[in-house]
Amino acid sequence: MRPRRTERVDPADAEPGRLPEGRLTENLLSRVPKSAQPFVATLVRSIFAQPSAEEVAAQLARVIEQLTPRFGPAAELLEAAGPDITAFATFPSEHWRQIWSNNPQERLNREIRRRTDVVGIFPNRGAIIRLVGAVLSEQHDEWAVARRYMSAESLAKAMVVVIDGETEELLEEVKRELVAAG
Repeated sequence: MRPRRTERVDPADAEPGRLPEGRLTENLLSRVPKSAQPFVATLVRSIFAQPSAEEVAAQLARVIEQLTPRFGPAAELLEAAGPDITAFATFPSEHWRQIWSNNPQERLNREIRRRTDVVGIFPNRGAIIRLVGAVLSEQHDEWAVARRYMSAESLAKAMVVVIDGETEELLEEVKRELVAAG
């Protein structure tokens, strides 16, 4: 069995907006002394623990302000990544945990890696495409039916655009469309 390859993003080469919350924290912590890492990690986690979008933005600003004097490079990375890591706050709060986490994606990648490791060597490109396609199809079915990641009602709420007092009518229309779609 061949050893597992860990894919890490070099903090110096990282694009701030392309990192999920966990990877951002890793890269931030690589820019501060080891003794300060628990403190900085707690500050960053506090951004995601806020109850409203306004408080998320305010906490991000406070954290950047607090990090700037002692940990300038970390504060710069956090400031550059700010709009991307707080994008989750534009959705309804019940979706936040699913949006800021990349655990389902990582779980899917591990399953694909596990199945390709079992096979080992593929006879041609088509064989690996069929295997990965089957895994993706299984996962799609599981997410769509068995493990409802986000309910139809909460997705409808996320899609609602408020137009002066017509919220209830619009919500009912979206619900009917979602039910009709399946």
